[in-house]
Amino acid sequence: MPFDVKELIEKRLGENYELHDRYVNRALVKVLRTIGFDKVYARAEGAYLYDRDGNDYLDGLAGYGAVNLGRNHPVIKKAITDVIAMDMPNMVQMDCSLLSGLLAEALIKRSPSHLNAVFFCNSGTEAVEGAIKFARCATSRDKFLFCGGAFHGLSTGALSLNGSDMFREGFGQLLPGKGIELDDFDALERELSTGDYAAFFFEPIQGKGVYYPKSEFFWPRAQELCRKHGTLLVADEIQTGLGRAGRFYAFEHWNLEPDIVTLAKSLSGGLVPCGAILTRRDIYDKTFSRLDRCVVHSTTFGRNNLAMAAGLATLQVINDEKIVENSDRMGNLLMDGLRALALRHEFVHEVRGKGLMVAIEFAEPKSLRLRVPWKLIQAADKGLFAQMVVIPLLKKHRILTQVAGHHMDVIKVTPPLIICQKEVDRVIHAFDDTLSDCYKFPGAMWDMGTNLVRAAVMGRRAA
Repeated sequence: MPFDVKELIEKRLGENYELHDRYVNRALVKVLRTIGFDKVYARAEGAYLYDRDGNDYLDGLAGYGAVNLGRNHPVIKKAITDVIAMDMPNMVQMDCSLLSGLLAEALIKRSPSHLNAVFFCNSGTEAVEGAIKFARCATSRDKFLFCGGAFHGLSTGALSLNGSDMFREGFGQLLPGKGIELDDFDALERELSTGDYAAFFFEPIQGKGVYYPKSEFFWPRAQELCRKHGTLLVADEIQTGLGRAGRFYAFEHWNLEPDIVTLAKSLSGGLVPCGAILTRRDIYDKTFSRLDRCVVHSTTFGRNNLAMAAGLATLQVINDEKIVENSDRMGNLLMDGLRALALRHEFVHEVRGKGLMVAIEFAEPKSLRLRVPWKLIQAADKGLFAQMVVIPLLKKHRILTQVAGHHMDVIKVTPPLIICQKEVDRVIHAFDDTLSDCYKFPGAMWDMGTNLVRAAVMGRRAA
């Protein structure tokens, strides 16, 4: 019997959550069912997901930033299918493939001139792992500096640079390093002046919470101190790069010149795994320092033809469709609209972001009538109010978003960078309508909050 993947999907679509509950991640299934996110999506195109009934859902997550160009972009799909049809040699390993050379050339042309060497890998966390090794080789130092609240990946090395104890808990001894808080100039200078650190890893805009320094001088000062004390500056652009923050690289907002840059997620348009490390040639060559070390750091699938073709197509689309410019323009429109809502809704503490990496942070309301239910929710679990807002955004308005991190009253909105005024207006209207329902106490929103509290308490007891 011939294998027919289309027939298989059509026959068994709808079994998604039962299969995962039985064979994969039961905890995730339980969470998705609890918050009403157990949708079955049948199709995806551009900025939208579609269920089996044809209802559209505006994708406000974009695969955590992996589908900046929208889902199933036709140019990237064609590049992948063309390469498959050509029957090219793939992953020969003992060769230098054309497509990986072409993608390296294209990335370097879009980057600051001091970044002139590229290493390809499969993911963001793998790019960070490689950058860790490059930094240690280049400096002969072992320790790493990072920021509180940082997220650089979940493999063991990358996990060492994470600022959240929740992700680190239970995984034993990690690499030596230290976290400092954003805008803590004293800690920045104190730590770097020791000369102990191989690299300072930073996200120009943190994925968890969309935080960045309040001072415009913090990142430039970090760069200055890194150069003074021989520490490499590593910009994690895995989520912020390729136009997400309204610039090709987010570090351009601060006119930085990092020694190493990590890329992934949307580098392939979200269709196949693809990551990259960009660095200076002298740093690169300290890792691959002799002929017998020419593959001392390597990865089997890193330069595969599908990923490289998708990367080339992605860069072409970014240019042709003026993706970076659209991200900047639509991001400003979205933040302006959300900030106008903040003037009417006392729950909204701050709207921040750059480009289409936008956060809405909530805080305790001023009116006594609303402070009582707010405090009850907060006492159970900080971040449940934001989850209260996320649920009707999906259920009522069919907009997929999520809380920006654990124990945060922050919702992050990161739609595909191809959105237009129509999608911006839809998001603003949905937030306005949902927050308006929060003023009805008692009411459906607070009843839902009570159910979330109950689920959180039961979850802790079970654990």
